[in-house]
Amino acid sequence: MSKTDEILSRAQASLIGNYGRLPVVMDRGEGAYLWDAEGTRYIDLFAGFGGGILGHCQPDLVAAVQAQAAKLWHVGNTFHSLPQTEMAERLVKTAFPGRAFFCHSGLEANEAAIKLARLRGQSFSPKRWKVISMHRSFHGRSLATIAATGNPAIRVGFEPTVPGFTHVDLGDLEGLTAAIDAETAGVIVEPIQGEGGVHQMPLEYAIELRRICDERQITLIFDEVWTGCGRTGKWFGHQHFKRADGSVVTPDIMTMGKAVGGGLPVGVMYARPEVAALFTPGKHGCTLGGNPICMAAAKTIFDVIERDGLLGHAQTLGEHAIARLKNEPSIKQKIQQVRGKGLFIGIELKEPPTGIVERGIANGVLINLTSQKVVRLAPPMNIDIDTWNQGLDLVVKTIAAG
Repeated sequence: MSKTDEILSRAQASLIGNYGRLPVVMDRGEGAYLWDAEGTRYIDLFAGFGGGILGHCQPDLVAAVQAQAAKLWHVGNTFHSLPQTEMAERLVKTAFPGRAFFCHSGLEANEAAIKLARLRGQSFSPKRWKVISMHRSFHGRSLATIAATGNPAIRVGFEPTVPGFTHVDLGDLEGLTAAIDAETAGVIVEPIQGEGGVHQMPLEYAIELRRICDERQITLIFDEVWTGCGRTGKWFGHQHFKRADGSVVTPDIMTMGKAVGGGLPVGVMYARPEVAALFTPGKHGCTLGGNPICMAAAKTIFDVIERDGLLGHAQTLGEHAIARLKNEPSIKQKIQQVRGKGLFIGIELKEPPTGIVERGIANGVLINLTSQKVVRLAPPMNIDIDTWNQGLDLVVKTIAAG
């Protein structure tokens, strides 16, 4: 029995089967590469659902985690710790004036944001508690966040859903205004819909959405779980939304996950100071949120991205890839559209492919398929141009063979 077969047998006997896992056992990683238990090497163009923003075993992250692990692991949020404060300061520096709450995941960050929006809504008459989100959105798998998620399939089997959530089409201002009533507390929207197929919020929609929320005193939440931490070529996806005067459309609350921990469990809810102030002691919490080891990694990610100029790098590599994929002769007839920002790219095919992820594995490249026919790429943002081009060669080969 091979090492892979032995581990798969043990996993089948001990793990719940809630993931559609592929029969591959990953053994080690370095940079943008992974090796399985049999020693086969892959170019990783999906980085663990975008979580591995600096790839595998990045030396600065390894050093930061090792140093922190030898000093302080966990004390809980009864006390302060320097790594948590330093990470919050990175957000103040790179986002907008605000305050941070740390948890374990993007789901938990979105739960906290929804709670905070409802808490803010308590000061109105009638009290506000409803939240509007978008069709094709994804905000998590808790009972509240599946209600917020604009994909009915996610809710099957978990009815009745948590009340108070309404869905409208991204970009439809008439539909949005029609959905707002006297009890609407918040709107939650992704700058780029990740699970929905890498669809970007239109600029004019973002501008008008902010204006409407200001006018009606509705809390605007940007779910940056996919787009935060530099992946799009900006620190945060909403920073692409600039008005004619150069000002950026900012939310009242921003949520993060995935990349912000670099593969460790970190979630962030970040809110404007006057909104954040509503979370007084006892209103919300997280036992392990802001764990010193996770915070040491997270703050180091921001330091490395800034030091190594990775925002511009991601933007350049993304533009290169989109231009190439749009014009690649061998797959041009198969592609409906190529879209994205920075190193978050969706290749929409004209027809749903069969076995494309498995075919990619056979070719030595790791990709993802979402929304039935969108090939999704989200590599480490420090991938070098040669490896990126080699990976794109394999992506083209994989699509062409379908």
